[in-house]
Amino acid sequence: MAAGSTLGPYTILAELGHGGMGVPGELYTASPRPYRGLGDLDYPFHDWTATITHCGRICYYRRKINLSHVFAGQRVGVKQVSESIWLVSVMHYDLGYFDHEACRLEPIDNPFTPKLLPMSPE
Repeated sequence: MAAGSTLGPYTILAELGHGGMGVPGELYTASPRPYRGLGDLDYPFHDWTATITHCGRICYYRRKINLSHVFAGQRVGVKQVSESIWLVSVMHYDLGYFDHEACRLEPIDNPFTPKLLPMSPE
C-alpha cells in the first residue's frame, strides 16, 4: 500500500488476496511476544530525574512546571544549562527549556520530524 493511499481496508484486503471478504480484525493475530513497555529511564548526564505527574507536570522547588499529560508517569532528565534555565529531555530527545519563574516548558524544534538532507547539486 502506498503512503497516502485512499483505498479502504476492504479494497486492500482484496488486493492482498483475501477476496475482500470479512473484516480486518478477522485477519489479525496477536504477537507471541508480550509488550513490556519501557524500562526505567536513566539520565546520567543530567542533574536530576523527575517523574511526570498524572496531570503532566514536574515539581521544582514547590513550583509546578507544565509539560504534557501524554508523558504522565514517565521519567525525564533535567539539566541546568545556565543560572536559571533548565533543559528537559525524554530518552535522548530534548523537549524544551524552562526557567523557575515562567513555570512552563518552552518547546524547542520538534525532535521527531524527519531529517532531510539537502539535495546535492549535480
